[in-house]
Amino acid sequence: MPAWNDYKDEARNRGALAMELFVVTTKPCGDMELVKKTLPDHLKYQKRLESGGALVMAGPVSDASGEHMNAEGMIIYRAENLAAARVLADADPMHAVGARTYEIRKWLVNEGKFNFSIALSTQAVDLA
Repeated sequence: MPAWNDYKDEARNRGALAMELFVVTTKPCGDMELVKKTLPDHLKYQKRLESGGALVMAGPVSDASGEHMNAEGMIIYRAENLAAARVLADADPMHAVGARTYEIRKWLVNEGKFNFSIALSTQAVDLA
């Protein structure tokens, strides 16, 4: 198994994007009332990170069947390194008060596509 940075270099050398991001999977610790109580502060924190450029995407994920909401989520950070991403995750009010626990991993983005349109007259942006 190659070392992470060696693989990242190989990906770049073959022309891949090789953009390193950090994926946080987060789940409740059991006290759903604490999760609900902390949600407004969590959302404010997410918006602040989004404005500052550290939050790439975030939101809830379903259970394995795709039929139920189980209060788990995924957060994708842009950070200098894993330690800096962990600082962001630790400061999330959900994690700081113990409402949720998380795991964090590096993610090497190589392929994909975003489509968006900008309506100049209304200054609206649509992401597809």
